[in-house]
Formats: sequence, C-alpha cells, structure tokens
Amino acid sequence: MKPIVKSSEELLPHLFRQEYAKMTAVLCRHFGLAHIELAEDIASETFLKASENWPINGIPQNPTAWLYTVAKNKLKDYFKHTAIFESQVKKQIIASPISDQQDFEFDPKIIADSQLAMIFAVCNPGNPMENQICLALQILCGFSVGEIANAFLTKTETIKKRLLRARNQLRKDHFRIKELNEKEITQRLETVLRTLYLLFNEGYFSKTNNQVIRKDLCSEATRLALVLTDNPLTKTAQTYALLSLMCFQSSRLEARTNPEGEAILFEDQDKSLWDNALIEKGNYYLIHACSGAEVTKYHLEAGIAYWHTTPTDQKKWEHILQLYDQLILIENSPVTALNRLFALAKVYGNEKAITEAEEVNDNHSNSYHALLGYLHAERNIDTAIEHYQQAINLTKSGTEKKTLIKEIKRLTKKKTHNKII
Repeated sequence: MKPIVKSSEELLPHLFRQEYAKMTAVLCRHFGLAHIELAEDIASETFLKASENWPINGIPQNPTAWLYTVAKNKLKDYFKHTAIFESQVKKQIIASPISDQQDFEFDPKIIADSQLAMIFAVCNPGNPMENQICLALQILCGFSVGEIANAFLTKTETIKKRLLRARNQLRKDHFRIKELNEKEITQRLETVLRTLYLLFNEGYFSKTNNQVIRKDLCSEATRLALVLTDNPLTKTAQTYALLSLMCFQSSRLEARTNPEGEAILFEDQDKSLWDNALIEKGNYYLIHACSGAEVTKYHLEAGIAYWHTTPTDQKKWEHILQLYDQLILIENSPVTALNRLFALAKVYGNEKAITEAEEVNDNHSNSYHALLGYLHAERNIDTAIEHYQQAINLTKSGTEKKTLIKEIKRLTKKKTHNKII
C-alpha cells in the first residue's frame, strides 16, 4: 500500500530512496562502471531539478516516470555537449550514444534487469568479497557509509577505506555491465545473495534514521531475490532459501511496531496482523529450497523464521534452538549468539541463558545489554534496569532508546508497586 503523500517535500525523500540507486544502475549501462560518478551526478541532478520544479509547478501525474525522463534528457545532453565524453569515455563505450530508440525509459523490467546486472558487475572476484558487498550496498542500494558500517558491525572509517579500494579497482579493470557467462554468474552468486541478505536486514532491523523497520528496503531486497528465481543459473537452493526467509520475516512487519514506531516484542505482537499470504509463499519457497541435500545459513534462518510463524506448536522453541545450534557452527556472529540465547531462555529458563550470556561478555553491544535486561527483568529489577541503561548509552537509534526507556519506566513502576504491597 503506497503512503499518502501531501507535498513534494514528503514525496521526494521517499522517491530518492526508492529510485536513486535504480536510476544510477540504468545510467551505468551507458557510462560503464568505470564512470560511476558521472551516473551518480546525473541521478543527483535529476532529483535536484525535481526539488526545484515540483513545489512551483506541482507534482507530476507520474512522478517516477517524470524523473526517468529528466535523467534520460540529461544523459543525452551530456553526450552532446561534454568534451570529456569525446576525449576520455567514448572509446570505452561499446554502444553508440543513447537515442530515442534505446532502452533508457521508465520501464520496470529494464530497471530491474539493470539493477541485477549491476550487482553482478560490482560483485567481481577482483575485489575481496566484503569490498564487493560494500560497493553494491552503496551504489545499488543507496546505503550511506554509516548504514554499511551497521550492516558489517564495524567502524565507518573501515568502510570508507573498503569503498575507496573497491571503486579504484573498478576503474583499473574497466568493468562494464554486460552479459555474464555461466562460470561468472556461479562465481558471483554467493556474494550477490549476501548483498541482498544485508539489504533486507537493514530494513528489518534498522538502526538508522530513527526507524526500527524500513519496509522499502525489505521490499526491494525481496523483489531482487525474486528476479533471481527467473534465471536458470541463479535459481538455486540458496536463492530459494533466502527468498523464503524474506517472505517469512516480511509476513510479520505490520505487527513488529506500534503507531509510534516503537518495537513490539515477538510474544506481544498482534498475530492477526501477520500476512498469511506471505507465510504461504515462505512455505512454498522453503520446499523448493529443500529439494536437494544442501544446507546453508539461509536454509537454517528460513527454518527459524518458519517456526516463528507457527505460534501454536508446543515445541516451537525447541526446534528454533536446535536450528540456532546448527547455525552458530556455520556463522558464529554476535547476532546469532544473542538470538540463540533468547531461544535458550525460552527452552531452559532465564537463569541458564544468563549464565551463558555472561560467558559471552559482549559489553560493547547494546543488543547484549538489552537481552540481559530482558532476562533479568523477572528476577532482579535493579540489574535489569542497569543493563537497559547501558543499552541506551550504546545504541545510536532514537527509536530504540525510546523503547528501552519505556521498559525502564515499566520496571520502575513495578518495583514501586511491589514495595507498597
């Protein structure tokens, strides 16, 4: 359901997030990846023109088509009048300059194909995998350096260096968006899937822009994963497992936040808001993913998400814990470890989970302290509040801080009530 937009000031930021990266991908078909900055400049100028034009002349009937038309005209003008193109770029471009008959139009299929082609072009083994993913998230997905740092759980300076090295490598090797052979697609698919996974996760567990959930990113990642299932070379068990995971997680998006944008814990969610159609799609894709013997992190995470959407099963948490025990052997990340501890508490009680959590001792993680706050809440309110306060001090998300403060107030009220009794 599209949001109701009252003015260009509200619409343009939404369109920028949705279309900027797509537009850059389409433009790169003509410039080549060695000249990404030119494509990004034209896309930026297009949105700048919209910000100047729409408040005066009104929002066009089809705003997205308007943007692509302006970008197309700017590209034609660039080819026509810029001497840099004649002296430096022209020899590197296989196709002739764009004409009215060429494919730079507001066409959803062309846009989707350009985005996917660009992901595969950027995910080139010439760059280390982490650098490939960083660059794809920035160029294709429109991520800021801070958002990429959150996705990788690392410092912004580290990400800046990775992006610089990755862009320099692209220029050096003169990469272009082109048809790839079977070997190239097979080599790059794992990195492409990882990119889409991180794109979805940033939407589902966002710690930026003071939002807990960014549905536009979840939708975009799911759409691109679905495109992969249309190609015989990318229609793999891993792809289906990832798509299944996205469907299961997306089915609960409406129930995960309240009207104020604050997170709602799983057990407090209104299950009538869950999307049963997406759950059924998740089941369908998971069946396809399990047609062979391959078991990947996406299979295990999809299995965990499946059990989350099956609230009536009495042994649900036992199944989830077993899957986390397998997942942690494949990917022993801090996030996986904390999620496993939550499942452990559901199966064996908070005391056992607290004991194992103290062995982890991840004092610099806001999620670690938020979990300990939750685990201590029923046994020691003062300790729980202390951990929640540390989580508040460590998080960058304004929305997450509000949620934690609300929980501290609830526990403080409960403590006062117990004293009166």
